[in-house]
Amino acid sequence: MDTVDLVLRKYDGRPHRRVTGRLLGEDEFGTWIGTPRGTTVRYSYGLRRISWTRSDAVRLVPRDSWWMATFTAAPSRSEIYCDVTTPARRTAPGEFTLVDLDLDLIRLRDGRVVVDDEDEFAEHRVRFGYPDDVVTAATAATAELHAALTGGAEPFAGHYRGWLARAAAPARRWRRFR
Repeated sequence: MDTVDLVLRKYDGRPHRRVTGRLLGEDEFGTWIGTPRGTTVRYSYGLRRISWTRSDAVRLVPRDSWWMATFTAAPSRSEIYCDVTTPARRTAPGEFTLVDLDLDLIRLRDGRVVVDDEDEFAEHRVRFGYPDDVVTAATAATAELHAALTGGAEPFAGHYRGWLARAAAPARRWRRFR
């Protein structure tokens, strides 16, 4: 069973969060990683340093795109959660590293799409000195994701459901990684 670490950092290089999942496979959209309910998420900020996912999920790390998506099963309020990031780099055989650029797009179960943390993006743009090309790519990714999440584009329309089923099906049979 192949495990994969998703390592998110902030633009200044400090750790942000880390989750270990199970490699499910790849397709034209990128690499799919299963994180069933109970998967450990480690945070490098705030009071809560460790939590466990409450719902089965599958994460998509696309090739050369400025985002990463998490597709979540019920009872989660969000159906899809997209982090705007730098393109993922494979930093080890079982590791992807991305730089979180603050902006998040969330499609709720009722179909509404919310853009979150625009204030944090504006603050960090100044604090960390985001270069103009990073700002341009992040804002373009936000617009593209919003259009895809509201317009029925794949992999957001339904393609992810097969991967989510694969992530959830063996969830009780594979051990939790620490």
